[in-house]
Amino acid sequence: MKWRKTLNLTLSSLFSLAILDVSATGMGSLPPLGTLLNPSTGVFTIVAGALLPRNRSIALAGLQQPAQISFTANGSAYIDAKTNADLFFAMGYLQATFRLFQMDLMRRQGEGLLSQVVGQDTLPSDQFEDTLGISRTAVKEWLTTPASSTAHQALTAFSKGVNARISFDEKTHQLPTMFKLLNYTPAPWTPVDSLVIQGDMTQTLDFSTTPIDYAILVHALGYKRAMDWFPVIAKTVQHPYDPGPYTHAAAVPISFEQSVTVGEAHAANVLAHEFEQLPKGLIHTYSNSNNWAVSGFRTASGKPLMAGDPHLNLTLPSIWYQVSGSSPSFHFSGVSVPGLPIILIGHNRSISWSLTDVQNQSTFFYHEYTNPKYPGQYLYKNRYIPFQRVRYQIPVKGKAPVSLIVQIAKQGPVLTQSGMTLAVDWMGNLPSPDLQSMLDVVRAKNFPDFQSALRNWHAPTQNFVYADRAGNIGMISAGYYPIVNTPDPWLPLPGNGTAKIVGTIPYQDIPHVYNPPSGIVFSANQRVVSANYPYYIGTSADFFSNGYRADEIYKTLHNAKHLTVKDMETLQNDTRDILAEQIVPILLHTLNGTNLPSQPAQARMILSRWNDHMSVNSAAATLWWTFWTDYLKNTFSPWWKVDHVNVNADANLAITPGNAPLDEDLQFWTMNQPTQRSHLREVRKGIPHRL
Repeated sequence: MKWRKTLNLTLSSLFSLAILDVSATGMGSLPPLGTLLNPSTGVFTIVAGALLPRNRSIALAGLQQPAQISFTANGSAYIDAKTNADLFFAMGYLQATFRLFQMDLMRRQGEGLLSQVVGQDTLPSDQFEDTLGISRTAVKEWLTTPASSTAHQALTAFSKGVNARISFDEKTHQLPTMFKLLNYTPAPWTPVDSLVIQGDMTQTLDFSTTPIDYAILVHALGYKRAMDWFPVIAKTVQHPYDPGPYTHAAAVPISFEQSVTVGEAHAANVLAHEFEQLPKGLIHTYSNSNNWAVSGFRTASGKPLMAGDPHLNLTLPSIWYQVSGSSPSFHFSGVSVPGLPIILIGHNRSISWSLTDVQNQSTFFYHEYTNPKYPGQYLYKNRYIPFQRVRYQIPVKGKAPVSLIVQIAKQGPVLTQSGMTLAVDWMGNLPSPDLQSMLDVVRAKNFPDFQSALRNWHAPTQNFVYADRAGNIGMISAGYYPIVNTPDPWLPLPGNGTAKIVGTIPYQDIPHVYNPPSGIVFSANQRVVSANYPYYIGTSADFFSNGYRADEIYKTLHNAKHLTVKDMETLQNDTRDILAEQIVPILLHTLNGTNLPSQPAQARMILSRWNDHMSVNSAAATLWWTFWTDYLKNTFSPWWKVDHVNVNADANLAITPGNAPLDEDLQFWTMNQPTQRSHLREVRKGIPHRL
């Protein structure tokens, strides 16, 4: 049996060598176990200060003078710096202490470098981001940021602060655990990295696929029905915060007929399916933030009250980092995004502000007519010109790098060439001084300062609510509102130069109010202007909220007096469903006089006693939601089925509660013309047909 001993010895040796190799070099996504488990440099060396905030004075190379960092009982940070540059340096050092891995992932996402540390699963995300070009835009923004500006100073000092913390962690072998688990060291931080994270946030809030959805809907349902069910202006009564009057005429007319070719529909379906494969949150698909302010004559204190509840993607850790700071030019308290050297929401000594998303159309798609003989060329203004080409080598952990060539037309990067060539023009890809604008907001002392600061805010378009110590309130929906010289900007446009963005709505004409007679301003992602606003800003399918939350805010505040902070908290936490308040009585009236079996009769009784609140343990809320879901599906599903609406390509096309245009359509028909509407009669008969 000598051969067995020899075999066992050989196998044992090979196994030992394999363990040593994995310990030294790792395997696939597995890090080197020897390094990972090293008691002095591995995962056990967690920085105690990163877990338990403690007050301290920092005197590091790069600081002009020592800065003080202190913490409240709940861990919120306060920075006291003697110079503005030291304030930004300390913010970088502080954020890197607690959120360095989060910051690194966010910049990697925008720079298309996730696969370098995670592996090929994130390759679709890297390819999309490299194609879209957030990092290209960030480089342009940095190169055009004046060296004398506050933004340049903030970004430079912030980067130095982040790198001071990275250097400390590397020297003491105390990098955050996730770096050790993934077996890599973060690259030095640069100003461009912060601008990439700014681009990440803009993409989350501003990049949408609405024209792609319309192409699919129009091809399937026909233009007339698609525009009837997904109209520019919703059928239901809305409560805009800026009701007018407006003074300027519309820049472009709106037509009533258009078609989508088979090639356009195919490209739209392919592109929508590719978007669905991306990590959740890269594409803007939701609306649920709210903010408001009330004048002093409506409050118990006689002073204005302001509330803001921004809803972003749920992440761990949170996207927000709470911080206060003081320096010769800055005195603020609020929330920042890790990677950015300033707060986005908060207050200074004179004013306060908060944000919600405007939801206007900021993304436009173009059908590029390529040269049949030379596919690298496309038609623009009656002649073929070459696409600009940008090459990328995407590093992939454990694999060979993946090559990517991005073709860029006049309108923007090409996203697909399946069926036809579609390029995208997105406002977030335009270099803009948004960081400088935010720094100016933080230093504003009054509404004219605030208004002036937001003049240079471009993307994402945001509803900036405002209140100040002097008793004033206001709202400005700042950002770019593209004006397109074509009647159907919600569909893919011809890329040959006949259709293009010719400008933006003048700043003085964007939605805004200041000290309205009503004493209230509010936004909840609803359409912010009334139907007679003279500029196109988007359709009901641009993820404008269905208005029910705005209705509740308006209803609560419109006749209120002696409001307190507690009242603001109560409204923020209110779970009343305004749609249920309007529809359930009609449902109960319809059921009156009918002889129902035991269980439906019990359901009717439960609904009749309901207070319309969507409480967690409410049986009535469950009954209502089930009814409305079925009501929507029974109304629209026949057409979706017969006309083959491809909901698998894009979840936004699914018939579900929260699909704002469909909610609004069915609400309007039910409340105003429940028997006259031909659509509903056909559903009952089961004979859907094209109008």
